This record gives sequence, C-alpha cells and structure tokens, in this order.
Amino acid sequence: MARMTRSQSQARTRTDLISTARDLFLADGYAATSLEKVAEVAGYSKGAVYSNFRSKKELCLDVLHLIHATKGMEVAEMMAREAPLEDRLVAFEQWAQRTLGDVGWTMLEFEFIAATRHDPELRAALAANLTSTHEIVRAVLDALVASGEVTLPMSVEDATTSVLSFGVGLGIQRAIDPKISTSVITRNLRALLGGSGSGDLP
Repeated sequence: MARMTRSQSQARTRTDLISTARDLFLADGYAATSLEKVAEVAGYSKGAVYSNFRSKKELCLDVLHLIHATKGMEVAEMMAREAPLEDRLVAFEQWAQRTLGDVGWTMLEFEFIAATRHDPELRAALAANLTSTHEIVRAVLDALVASGEVTLPMSVEDATTSVLSFGVGLGIQRAIDPKISTSVITRNLRALLGGSGSGDLP
C-alpha cells in the first residue's frame, strides 16, 4: 500500500477529529467536551487539534456542517428515488420519527448558538452553514415542481423556509416531549405539495 502524502495524512487527521468531536458533542454536549478530550479519544495530540482548528467553536462549526450535510443528503436521496411520491413521503415520515427531536443534536445546536452570541464572525459562518441546508431542501422542492409532481401555493423559496422552520420547531418540541408524533410534518407536507396523497399516517 502506498504511503499517504502529507496532505492526505492531514486530511485524515482532520476527518478523524471531526468524527470524534461529533460523537462526543452529541453524547456529552458542547460545554462538557474539551479539545483535550477530543484529542485523547481520537488518538492524537492536543497540538494536532490546534493545527487543524483555531478553537473549539471552529471545530463545532465543522461538526454541525457535517451533521447538516449528512441529514440533508439523506432527505435528498430519499425524495429522489424512483417511487410514487406518497411512498417517498411515508419514507420521509419514518426518517423524521427517527431523526427530529434527537436530544443530542437539538441541544448541541442550542448550545452552539448561545456560545456564538457575541462572536459575529462565527455567527456569520453558522448562517452560511444553515444556508447550505436550505439549498439542499430548495433543490428537492425545485425538482418536484419541475417534474410536475407537485404544485406549490407559494414560491419555492418561501416553501423551503416553511419546511425548514416546521422541521426545526417540531424537533425542539420532540426533544422536550418525544411522544409527539412526526406524522404532523408529513400531513403538512402533503398540504404544501398540493395535497399529494390522501391517507393519514399512523
């Protein structure tokens, strides 16, 4: 096997640190996770962490970017399947039941937002991070409209904001009370997407 180049080794170290930090942040929270702990669990020196990230906030920003990108692509791939729209909505509802309201993810978002309150640069970076998620959802809706499967009662931009706002709000409620069903988000999606489907999910 060929030996990794310096840039490949650095990229692998960065990936390992982000992956380890994600697991620790989700399990223990942002405040309770130190860079020293991330380095220890990942099997690197503290210096390796600081050579890749200027601060814990910067590392957490990359963690949230990874989470947002992963979840966004899961939804995009689900909605792009060659299957009736109703089947895709059922799959989305099942995904939402597993995902929305995850305590680790939801609380990490809140902790980080609070931590960046007085840091305009990081808040701008977080806003750009959220914009990438917005673009994924918008692309899904654009594709549905272009295919003729749905007719939106508003602009694609407004529909995207509505979907994300509803998902975030439901996630917060479910983090507090996980008994709340996510079937409501699918019923609202059906209404938004021109009444697609007629059956109620359990």
